Formats: sequence, C-alpha cells, structure tokens
Amino acid sequence: MEEEREFYQRLSEKGVSRRDFMKYCGVLTATMGLSSSFIPKVAEVLAAPKQRPPVIWLQFAECTGCSEATIGTMYPWIDELILDILSMEYHETIMAASGHQAEDTLNAAVKKYNGKFICVVEGAIGTKYDGAYGKIGGRTFLEIGNEVCKKALAVICIGSCSSYGGIQAAAPNPGGYKGVGDALGIKTVNIPGCPPNPINLVGTIVNFLLLGKLPACDKLGRPLFAYGKSIHDQCPRRSHYENDEFVEQFGSEEAAMGYCLYKMGCKGPDTYNNCPIAKFNDGTSWPVEAGHPCIGCSEPGFWDKMTPFFEESK
Repeated sequence: MEEEREFYQRLSEKGVSRRDFMKYCGVLTATMGLSSSFIPKVAEVLAAPKQRPPVIWLQFAECTGCSEATIGTMYPWIDELILDILSMEYHETIMAASGHQAEDTLNAAVKKYNGKFICVVEGAIGTKYDGAYGKIGGRTFLEIGNEVCKKALAVICIGSCSSYGGIQAAAPNPGGYKGVGDALGIKTVNIPGCPPNPINLVGTIVNFLLLGKLPACDKLGRPLFAYGKSIHDQCPRRSHYENDEFVEQFGSEEAAMGYCLYKMGCKGPDTYNNCPIAKFNDGTSWPVEAGHPCIGCSEPGFWDKMTPFFEESK
C-alpha cells in the first residue's frame, strides 16, 4: 500500500490525477483485449508491481526512434517504467555508463540474470561476412545477439528493424541484414512499426506481469491484441466512405477523395496494427487521421513491398 501511495503522490506532483491514471489503465486494458474488470489489476501492476523483471535493452542497426517513442510514453512515464516497474540493467542510450564500463555492465547483467531477464532488441542484425557490417565494442551485432538473446527468458523486438530487418534489409541489402529472430534462429515477440506505438510495448510487459506470460501472437510473432486486425478494418475514414447516406449525398468519387485514402496509396488494407484505436502522442492522432496514407510500416519488407507509397496497390 505504501508503494501505491507513493506512486500516486508522484503522479499528483506531475499534475496527473488518479482519475487520469485510471483512464489510461482503461485504455491500456482495452488495447490488450481484456475486459473492464481487469482495470484495477492493471492499475495495481503499474502502481505497485509484485515483481520487477530485469530488462536488457540492446540496440543494433537502428535510428533510436523506437527508444525515443518509448521515452515519450505517458502513464507510466519512462522513469516510472524503469525505476518502479522494470529493472533496466542495460540501455546504452539512457544509461550513464559508456565505453568499456557500459560493456562490463552488460556482461555482468547477462551473467547475473542468465535465463531470467527480458531482452528488448531495437535494430536489425547484419549476417553477411560474419556480421562485419555492424559492431559495438569490437563485437559484431551477430556475436552480441547470439551471446545475449539466447540467454534471455524472452526476447521482445521493438520496431520493424529488429522484427523484420527494416530499412537495413531493403534491397540490395549488402550487409545481409535480418530481423533478430531470423538472424539468430530464435522465437521472438515482435512489436513492429516505424516507430511502434509505445502502448503496445507497455501492454506486452503488463501482460507478462499480470498474467505471468507473454501475449498470444500471430504467425509473424506480433501480439494479437495490437496486430490482430488490419488498419483498414478499424479506420474511421472507411466508415465514412462506406456510409450509404454519405455516398448518396456527395457521390462515391468525392467520398473516396475526401475520406478513404486508398486511391492515394494507403496501405491500410494490407497492414495490421492498432493505430486507429491507440493513436500516437497520448492518443492525439495518427497518420491517416492527419491526412497521410498508411505506408504499411508494421509489415515485413515494407520498404520493398509497399513502395511507391503514394500509388494505389494493385
């Protein structure tokens, strides 16, 4: 109870009321596909977790955009996520240590929590020339991945690069870049997107803390609660376009031009994600709502398969 009181006190000091926090827990619970009866349990996990799983966050070939998106998450803020919910043992972007000290920290954490830590991976792994197209501290991404990921309790790939290779794997791909699971031959939970919505990572972690297991996934390793439906099937613009009264009033061509962005190259019908529901920036908006067609960034090989982005799919 004392931990919970301190948590709400910190929220209050940041101008966040208990009501706002419970609203966020409701959104998170709905995003995870759980009934409203789980809202108090989700709030309890975030406010006073019974366990703090050790996390090692690796960064390979990436732009740090996924870390930036996660750092921008709210309720819980990144400091609560790290200090109160998780035990972040290694994350080279936000940790104070650098150089040999940072690598010593990584090695010590892997040894201490062997088989017990969650490994979050950001970025693709080069496989050609023994992984020579990417190194940290004199070791290739491939070496580090084999040494660290295979000792983890679970591996969560955040972003399309670690999930499927991302832009690094786009043709001609001279470094032989691949997603982590493919490069290392291991099973991973994939949270693709460029960047993904941080609520999907938080939901995956809360699922583990609340239910003691990782969420159910599709055949591509994506959590079904976030990637179970296509963008098009959830898009509010589609509902306008397919509304008979709207089409009758304005005409089908005007409806297509003003609402559904398919003819502008929107890849929503071929892309699976919860962007229309979860949105970004604390639920403010998402690309299609802002008038930009979906580019399919959460699908494997989207740089090759979805381009040209502004041409209608055949």
